[in-house]
Amino acid sequence: MNEVYIIGLGMIRFNKYPDRDVQDMAHEVTRMALADAGVEKQALNAAFFANTFWGMFSNQHSIRGQVALRSMGIDAIPVTNVENACAGASTALHMAYSQVRAGMHEVVLALGAEKISNPNKAMSLGAYAACMDVGNFEAHLKMLEKMNSQFTIQIPDDQTPAGEGRSVFMDAYAMGARWHMSKYGSTQEQLAAICAKNHWHGSLNPLSQYQQDMSVEAVLADRPVAYPLTRAMCSPVGDGAAAAIVCSKSFLKKLTNPRPIRIRASILGTGTDRGLDGTDIGERLVKQAYNVAGLGPEEINLAELHDATAYGELHQTEAMGFCPPGEGGIHALEGHTKIGGKQPINTSGGLECRGHPIGASGLAQIYELGLQLRGDAGKRQVPNARLGLAENGGGNIGVEEAAMCIHILEKG
Repeated sequence: MNEVYIIGLGMIRFNKYPDRDVQDMAHEVTRMALADAGVEKQALNAAFFANTFWGMFSNQHSIRGQVALRSMGIDAIPVTNVENACAGASTALHMAYSQVRAGMHEVVLALGAEKISNPNKAMSLGAYAACMDVGNFEAHLKMLEKMNSQFTIQIPDDQTPAGEGRSVFMDAYAMGARWHMSKYGSTQEQLAAICAKNHWHGSLNPLSQYQQDMSVEAVLADRPVAYPLTRAMCSPVGDGAAAAIVCSKSFLKKLTNPRPIRIRASILGTGTDRGLDGTDIGERLVKQAYNVAGLGPEEINLAELHDATAYGELHQTEAMGFCPPGEGGIHALEGHTKIGGKQPINTSGGLECRGHPIGASGLAQIYELGLQLRGDAGKRQVPNARLGLAENGGGNIGVEEAAMCIHILEKG
């Protein structure tokens, strides 16, 4: 099997862009990745294009990648469309990695672009429900209600707003947080500490959608969304794109001044029908990733974790093995996950602050790790960064993600 390297990265700031479309953003990051790699578009052997909502919002279904890439002069090569909810972009990278590793191609583009902001806010928020089992949606809501009734956490009267103005995923994450609080005694203040840390990281990132620092007190005082989550703890709606170019070791040797990042492991998996106390998808997949990479969680220098809410980061910190179960909030409070701590998490600001345009988020994680491993992260640089992990979940069925990708990257 071939070794696989990332040689080019591109990303635009995630934000709300009323005057931009999916193609426009995809073109920009592809050109950035090609320039970063030092190759021309003619060098590409294949491409994988991730997007979730273009068809829903603009009726562009079926051939999204072909439409986006041919309009910038990339044609004839195999183009595969990838739709895997929030894990779409990381899945595109996994597929690009797999083809290079198998020797099918030498140079492959992984690209994710998404436009979610819309004048009709209800349409934007409602679209997220398509990332669940819509045929059994009512049964899923009843399951959540039943689980909620078993928790010991009482929801304050002033933090029980109606279910409008948020995506259904916020309710799912809130349920997970209340489960964790009931089982382990974690607190809303711990979630606020995670969020405040990410806002500080985001304030150092010029590509972050939110760039303002926030204190723990300010996070707690923000508008309630679904207890224990406040607005600041939840990822914003936005638009964006990110791209990566991967290649084989033999092609890497042909480049004049490469700045490669080796993909030590790339794992894609699917959730199960486990109960709340069953083995989590992240725990299952990260064991595979560590086994492929030949290392353990203590060797990871930094990580980008899927924090669509602050609870997402708390949970995944535990699932990735960075701290014992039940101690994710304590781990953050002690400063271990902050830049300067022993194992910084979400130095980009995470989904909470960098933003979460679904089809691009997974590659945005890879972009951040790439900057860090190259030593190009500026004010948020993690000293001596050599190994980085990215965990990117997608959709939801039952109590966990429908899909998930985990990548482990190494400084080249």
